[in-house]
Amino acid sequence: MATQGQVITCKAAVAWEPTKPLVIEDVQVAPPQAGEVRVQILFTALCHTDAYTWSGKDPEGLFPCILGHEAAGIVESVGEGVTEVQPGDHVIPCYQAECRECKFCRSGKTNLCGKVRAATGVGIMMNDRKSRFSINGKPIYHFMGTSTFSQYTVVHDVSVAKIDPQAPLEKVCLLGCGVPTGLGAVWNAAKVEAGSIVAIFGLGTVGLAVAEGAKVAGASRIIGIDIDSKKFDRAKNFGVTEFVNPKDHDKPIQQVIIDLTDGGVDYSFECIGNVSVMRSALECCHKGWGTSVIVGVAASGQEISTRPFQLVTGRVWKGTAFGGFKSRSQVPWLVDKYMKKEIKVDEYITHNLTLGEINKAFDLMHEGGCLRCVLSTQV
Repeated sequence: MATQGQVITCKAAVAWEPTKPLVIEDVQVAPPQAGEVRVQILFTALCHTDAYTWSGKDPEGLFPCILGHEAAGIVESVGEGVTEVQPGDHVIPCYQAECRECKFCRSGKTNLCGKVRAATGVGIMMNDRKSRFSINGKPIYHFMGTSTFSQYTVVHDVSVAKIDPQAPLEKVCLLGCGVPTGLGAVWNAAKVEAGSIVAIFGLGTVGLAVAEGAKVAGASRIIGIDIDSKKFDRAKNFGVTEFVNPKDHDKPIQQVIIDLTDGGVDYSFECIGNVSVMRSALECCHKGWGTSVIVGVAASGQEISTRPFQLVTGRVWKGTAFGGFKSRSQVPWLVDKYMKKEIKVDEYITHNLTLGEINKAFDLMHEGGCLRCVLSTQV
């Protein structure tokens, strides 16, 4: 492309400081250095993790920055040594990298990758410890190694998945975070078997993806738990078979679930990020074998607690990031499953706006009716 090797000036939504509305600015995006890829972002969705950092509660949050981590686009140019993608490729940026070389990647035990975390955690690129974004010479920090609330972004080559060019980017952008997180919590972390009884705490995008994953796995009962009863009708379409609103009960929710299930569920999933709900999710699991998976991200400094006897008597408490999927290897596989109509994606998209309407999109996200709002980067 004609822009290769040049600085690109484009529109981006900049978070100048916590809680202040994002501002659409003209941002300069430097060319990719060795091991980097510059991507034209076409569609990006909003996730609660963006809002968490924007709120100022994230200890890794740096300002000013360009948020966003659930997106899809087309490679504009690549830096020296990049071989696995080339200009024109359709890609999904992945906040969870996969280098295939580090101790984590080689372990065969995790999808976590250590190669670029030291840079992405502090809003910069690995090569020169600097940002590729600036406004009139003032650096703007990266976010989660992705920064997709921009018409162009620069990512590490280990953080980008090449996908089927036939896949609709305005849909599959969701496969960069929320949907895989829920599906993978079931398939990879819990390994739910056919006939299992499952409880899901929180029926947002991730909770509904857990429900879908559990349905595919053949769960016999999928119990959705949420304090907003309006979410229940929609959840049926994703596989939830029964509903409990904790506000309708005087007893602790874990006791309500135990009573409903002859001693507890086989698997539970906390998809909120609330440490007291995490305890309830563990304690509603069946004695001897119940497993609870923490999917929601709690605020910094929060701690979980339960009585050790809960674990001594056979329950398992575990967590998952990005559903345990290896990003570059498995996001293309998820896209293929979507193309074969084996997983839902369209059904999670409740709103479509433009990058220029991003503040309205964040307002929608905090209302119960919105699952995913997809933004076109045209302003």
